[in-house]
Amino acid sequence: MLFLVVACADDKLEITQTQNARENLPSLTASNITTIISDSGITRYRISTSEWKIFDKAAEPYWLFPKGITMERFNQSYRVDAQMRSDKAVFYSEKSLWEFTGNVKAKNLNGEQFESDQLFWDENNQRIYSDKKIKITQQFKVISGVGFESNSELTRYTIKNPQGIIPVDEAP
Repeated sequence: MLFLVVACADDKLEITQTQNARENLPSLTASNITTIISDSGITRYRISTSEWKIFDKAAEPYWLFPKGITMERFNQSYRVDAQMRSDKAVFYSEKSLWEFTGNVKAKNLNGEQFESDQLFWDENNQRIYSDKKIKITQQFKVISGVGFESNSELTRYTIKNPQGIIPVDEAP
């Protein structure tokens, strides 16, 4: 028994200091979540994700959806009238800014399909934008380009650098 005490006494205890580990750890991790967001008692959005992590102690607090997200917007009759999906999403809570990345697909109220590798949704300024390639599929044509800006409903938008064939009506 004395041998063990002496042997342990010779070992040096090494103390390491962690660098704000709390900032790098989620305060909440949830799996297979579907949540409803309402405004004034009226259901407006449904968010579904397989993994949701909240980093509220980070220098810039954020929510992380590392396995993707689906957001659906409801009309007055509780029917889905617009939706957005991506492979990954981050919500910066203090800025009210969403960043959707990887295979981003959105559909607006008019049925137009928007596709990009990255889209930002600034809730405070009611604006959706990207500097990446964008493809918009309308009923009778497809528009593409690099750089994009729109209102939050994706109904009034501008493509900064249009590319491809753009149909033009000829005057008689």
